[in-house]
Amino acid sequence: MTSFQSTLGEEEGIADELAESQRQISIAEFFEKNKHMLGFDSGARGLVTAVKEGVDNALDACEEAGVKPDIYVEIEDLGDYYKLVIEDNGPGITKEQLPKVFGKLLYGSRFHAREQNRGQQGIGISAAVLYSQLTSGKPAKITSRPRGREEAQYFELIIDTDANEPDIKREETRSWDRYGTRIELEMEANMRARSQLHDYVQETAVVNPHARIELVEPGLEEPMKFERATEQLPAETEEILPHPHGVELGTLIKMLEATESYSLSGFLQGEFTRVGQKGAASIIDGFRDRYYGRELGWSAPATHEPVDLERAIHESVANKGAAATDDFAARVADTLAERERTTHSGVVEIVDTVADDVEEAYDTTFGDTVRGNAVAAAWGALTAYGEEIDVPAAADRRHRESDAALAPDDEVDLLTPDLYTVVDDATTTQKDDAVVQGVAERLARRIAGASAEDAPAGGGGPHRFTRDRLASFVEGAAVDTEEYDDATFGETARENVTEALWARMETVPDDPPKVDAVAADRDTASDLLEAMRAADVISPPTDCLAPITEELVEEGLRKEFDADFYAAATRDAEVSGGDPFVVEAGIAYGGDLEDGGQVDVLRFANRVPLVYQRGACATTDVVKRIGWRNYGLDQPGGSGVPQGPAVISIHVASTNVPFTSESKDAVANVPEIEDEIELAIREAARELKSFLNERRSLRKRRQKQDVLGRILPEMAEKVAEVTDREEPEIGGALARIMNNVAVERERDGETVTLSVRNHTDTTEAPDVTEIVDAEPSDVPEAVTVVEMDGEWFLKWAPEVPGGETASIEYTAATDATHQVSVDGVADEKLTVGGTD
Repeated sequence: MTSFQSTLGEEEGIADELAESQRQISIAEFFEKNKHMLGFDSGARGLVTAVKEGVDNALDACEEAGVKPDIYVEIEDLGDYYKLVIEDNGPGITKEQLPKVFGKLLYGSRFHAREQNRGQQGIGISAAVLYSQLTSGKPAKITSRPRGREEAQYFELIIDTDANEPDIKREETRSWDRYGTRIELEMEANMRARSQLHDYVQETAVVNPHARIELVEPGLEEPMKFERATEQLPAETEEILPHPHGVELGTLIKMLEATESYSLSGFLQGEFTRVGQKGAASIIDGFRDRYYGRELGWSAPATHEPVDLERAIHESVANKGAAATDDFAARVADTLAERERTTHSGVVEIVDTVADDVEEAYDTTFGDTVRGNAVAAAWGALTAYGEEIDVPAAADRRHRESDAALAPDDEVDLLTPDLYTVVDDATTTQKDDAVVQGVAERLARRIAGASAEDAPAGGGGPHRFTRDRLASFVEGAAVDTEEYDDATFGETARENVTEALWARMETVPDDPPKVDAVAADRDTASDLLEAMRAADVISPPTDCLAPITEELVEEGLRKEFDADFYAAATRDAEVSGGDPFVVEAGIAYGGDLEDGGQVDVLRFANRVPLVYQRGACATTDVVKRIGWRNYGLDQPGGSGVPQGPAVISIHVASTNVPFTSESKDAVANVPEIEDEIELAIREAARELKSFLNERRSLRKRRQKQDVLGRILPEMAEKVAEVTDREEPEIGGALARIMNNVAVERERDGETVTLSVRNHTDTTEAPDVTEIVDAEPSDVPEAVTVVEMDGEWFLKWAPEVPGGETASIEYTAATDATHQVSVDGVADEKLTVGGTD
């Protein structure tokens, strides 16, 4: 029965009709119907995304110009629509480029640049313009005044989505009292994502401590201002060439077609980073192995019944004179006999070297034909003639008819001893000798029977095989041994034998094909790509990255979060897919941070906050799988986001951050990046653990000290009553019992002695400040004296080993009052006595 579908298209002209309905779709038209892919899937999120794209653009522009960013964001409720204004103090945009920057998708300067940038695709701000015109029907209003220009250029424009080109509605010059750029958009939006908007702006301030940001929005009594915490701009980045480990096959072929280099060595050194002469040679050797295969070498025949190498070579030479022929044959034979094993290329090299020497010594000529005959004779003596090998009964030849066509017995017999050694060394001692012998013999049959037609792309001499071809020989020999000899030779043994044989094979000396030949053949280009990825190439340089740095990660957290503890860690650069990346982590704990719920996880990529798709992000996944109880945070169930008064910040900086979608809301689960995220978090978390352990220890000391502080005075009072003596001073006793650092003052007339007694086991370095209301004299050189408003501050910073005491003396009027303060030692470890 004929199906309905099979009759479609039978009418004459149907293909022409279908063709007329097909047309190219512009990228702007595509995103017009798929704006959710860019983060504009609702009015609430659309507003946040527009702010994000505008602020990111402003930060990039300012940093590229070396200007400390001052960014102003204003949101105004117009009733039916919201107006968004973003201003910066950057370098401005030229009249020629401004319409394309804001009115053309996929237009930008960073897409091909291999260096860290917030935006790369050229979609962000133009997508905000597109969303604005789609929802409000109004053009974007842009003002820009480049530095050094007297006036600003003003444009009103929309995007022609059919052509993906700017449609300018108005253009004029205007006076503007500042340099930089201002964009004004009207859009259908709402403030239901106010918390995400505030998170984005605050987190931008955290991760960009060099920027000043101001936000004005409906409902705020006063603007939200985020001051800069440092005058230091991010380090300038340098664009780098692609790395050999991060190129795809199609890209490689395109690069091969476009390069001006003729040789592979020149191409590799000129088009890739970290590839010098040695690196190129290493890659090309690996390429030869895949393209040509490697060559197997063989030992000279056994000596107890030797093949006459010298005679075989001698017989291959004709009409060269007896003396020259004798010398030539003897030297070639001696060289072969001395070598552990020799490949066919090695035989060619030996014959050529000896022939050149003999030609000069005997004034004769050894042409190509003679040399070729000598090579054939020598190689035949190594591989084709020799003694019979006794095969153990368990591996006899009763089944040899199965592979009789592979090679003559005499060649098999000569190759078997070498292969037996390899198989025996590569397998366990549990393998029976007969099994090893059976595999070696059957392997010899396959190798000996492989003709030159089986050789890889480059052809060349015999016994030249790719690794895959070699593995097929081992596989066949193992299968036959298991089948005919009822033996076991498993996958591990097969892989070990293949690897051992491959390791003893030699890279061929043939010149690699030229660049145009590699570019013209996909399989050849694939061989080159595999060699590039396998080569040990130095990681790409990191001057293409501008990490925040450990110091400023901590400073950014300190600026926006009032906490008791801060820690940060910046990892060394690593590589994923040929792209360098750096991971940084920071932790703030305690203080005014809210307790009782999950910690805040701040996610950043190239200094941009990621406020959406938290659950789809690799960063969140890593945070969840860390055992936070080990670091002092609560984690119900032993997994998931921990709980406690803390903020965890993670920043991934890369030349190519792997996002999960075009909206760039979440980092993809790339193992190398996840590993570095975990290591960075753990590095900062270890400091948190030490802080919390110390705090718990201090809490216990405080409790113990409070108890002793109540008991000791009572004991001192009772002792004084019983002994009828003056009540003893308990400060020194308390310090000894608690192993504290005791700071004590004693007076003898005008002489004042200030002492630091260290009852701990470690060296302590307290900062001691003695405040005196009368001018002191005879002050030691180790003490700094500062007078201020009729008081004298004596600053002393002794370094006191455990169990020792440091003291100073000075003179002051007997009616002078003294007050001491001590920094650098926790209150719980400090006892201060003798104050007035």
